[in-house]
Amino acid sequence: MNFILAQVTPTLVDSLTKSKIHQNSEKFIQIDPMGVGMTFIGMSVVFLSLLLLYILFFNITKIINLKLSLVKKEKSEKKQIPISINPDEEVYASIGLALHLHFSELHDKESTVLTINKVARTYSPWSSKIYGLRQFPR
Repeated sequence: MNFILAQVTPTLVDSLTKSKIHQNSEKFIQIDPMGVGMTFIGMSVVFLSLLLLYILFFNITKIINLKLSLVKKEKSEKKQIPISINPDEEVYASIGLALHLHFSELHDKESTVLTINKVARTYSPWSSKIYGLRQFPR
């Protein structure tokens, strides 16, 4: 019994939906026969969404700039705490070694050997003038 009801139900739902859509389309044709209202609604939706996107993007840039200025202000307001500890020679050596390692890793050591070689054949169809666009067929 449930199997038969399951087979009938989709066709019943489809026919009800199609009839409802047909009724609604007839009502819409009676209200707006030339389609001017639908055109106005569609264009207003598009322009309002573009306006909302413009406002969103414009305000995002203001928020980002505001946050960047706050971060810069916080960095400038930080006060340096004077160190009153007398470091000994090992601390100086470790600081110097750390600075040396840091600055030596910034730049890659590159060889100055050029690897560009001249090609023996100088003709290439890519640079040929006979294949230009102004060639007229005869």
